[in-house]
Amino acid sequence: QSLAELEVLCNHLYEGTDLAQRMEAEKVLLELIDSPECLTQCQLLLEQGTTSYAQLLAATCLSKLVSRASPLPTEQRIDIRNYILNYVASQPKLAPFVIQALVQVIAKITKLGWFEVLKDQLIFRDIIADVKKFLQGTVDHCVIGVMILSELTQEMNLVDYSRPSAKHRKIATSFRDTFLKDILMLACSLLKELLAKPLTLQDQQQQNLAMHLLKLVLNCLNFDFIGNSADESADDLCTVQIPTNWRTIFLEPETLDLFFDLYHSLPPMLSQLALSCLVQFASTRRSLFSNPERAKYLGNLIKGVKQILENPQGLSDPGNYHEFCRVLARLKTNYQLGELVVVKDYPEVIQLIANFTITSLQHWEFAPNSVHYLLTLWQRMVASVPFVKTAEPHLLDTYAPEITKAYITSRLECVPVVIRDGLEDPLDDTATVFQQLEQLCTVSRCEYEKTCALLVQLFDQNAQNYQKLLHSSSRNPLEITVQEGRLAWLVYFVGTFVGGRLTYTSTDEHDAMDGELSCRVFQLISLMDAQLPQSSNEKVELAILWFLDQFRKTYVGDQLQHTSKV
Repeated sequence: QSLAELEVLCNHLYEGTDLAQRMEAEKVLLELIDSPECLTQCQLLLEQGTTSYAQLLAATCLSKLVSRASPLPTEQRIDIRNYILNYVASQPKLAPFVIQALVQVIAKITKLGWFEVLKDQLIFRDIIADVKKFLQGTVDHCVIGVMILSELTQEMNLVDYSRPSAKHRKIATSFRDTFLKDILMLACSLLKELLAKPLTLQDQQQQNLAMHLLKLVLNCLNFDFIGNSADESADDLCTVQIPTNWRTIFLEPETLDLFFDLYHSLPPMLSQLALSCLVQFASTRRSLFSNPERAKYLGNLIKGVKQILENPQGLSDPGNYHEFCRVLARLKTNYQLGELVVVKDYPEVIQLIANFTITSLQHWEFAPNSVHYLLTLWQRMVASVPFVKTAEPHLLDTYAPEITKAYITSRLECVPVVIRDGLEDPLDDTATVFQQLEQLCTVSRCEYEKTCALLVQLFDQNAQNYQKLLHSSSRNPLEITVQEGRLAWLVYFVGTFVGGRLTYTSTDEHDAMDGELSCRVFQLISLMDAQLPQSSNEKVELAILWFLDQFRKTYVGDQLQHTSKV
């Protein structure tokens, strides 16, 4: 096919809106990949193509060609790799998606030929030496070099289910043991160089380089070190299985400092990548350190967290805010409360985190998906209280009730806003609500008396207002809806706290408090029933049903050994 025909093909494939034309173009593309002319046609497109799409098509064909089950001859793959390296080196201003696609071809060739020997040499492993040449060039060349390393790290980590998994592990493990540590150290030293030149961070090119370097570090830290390819979505319990020979990097305080400094120096799009790296640093496996080393490492982490909370302007960006909440949650998943309370500055830091959490709960509409991480931190801290043996105070009895109060009051305050502005009602997303209530349930059991007193007061106040509204002559439907929305939340809270009665810590006083709360819901039931069939509110009804289920499980089951105070 001539160049013109190929360009029309690209047009149909990447910009065409006509489905039939696209299907036809895809068919021609598959024939092209299988044809003996494929390589010469790709070269034609790369050298004479007039659009970025022509170059992308060539890269796509090459990618499919080099990953076929029956591989091309070794010499031919070396030629393709060297051709692409020279091509991107001579044209560093190509469209980023073209460079990305071409770099991917290099990564695939390298991975699939990792153990191949030609004239006594592992010929596909000199890629690091090739990259070093790029890193000595212009900023654009430097970016391409970093992209090659990043793509290679990702490709090595990628499980291709069409090939034997044992071979994949063998290649990934060999790459981990021979190159990964050097790649991480190289990325960190390049980031240090960037930080040392504060003015250049305003420059678009340098920012682009910083972005690719941070993504490279993240790929290194996200590597599946021990081959358990954990499910990406299971975000809560991650431990990063850093290899033992990386200890030196992690024991240097400069390593953590570098990423905290980058967070403070970079614009939001990039600073959130620095925080993502810190999430992984905070999740480093405990066994990498001895006890004194771990205490020191945790101390550095807490110092960095404190700095961020003392200068919170960056957290107004939702991406930064979300990643920072993840960092906070990891502090408790990976460290014990006993280790946290002995850290220097713990009292100041826990106060800062409490204030940050309370502010976050009050701004319920800002980043609803991040609240989960904050509640995870508090839930796990409170759950650990019985096991702490240190003399230092954990101060949770001061702050946990404040967190519980902020959650309860902020949810009641959101009701009129949701109804007035026609926003999405958080109560409609029951999965999230139940997950957060379950977390809150643990937090509320710390100084339970305070929580119960608050709920009794709010319940009485809202139920009385509701009764007044029902019996007033000017029955205002909007106000009634708001009041019912608040009561629905209150019933959910009572159900949560009653359902969270932990058998081993429950006392008669707690049971009596549960009784105080429950009897209010039963009174509300008769009040609601009195209005049937003229009016009913589905949200309140659902909340009551849920409460009854929790009450039954806790107090009416066949498990109770003694008559409870409830």
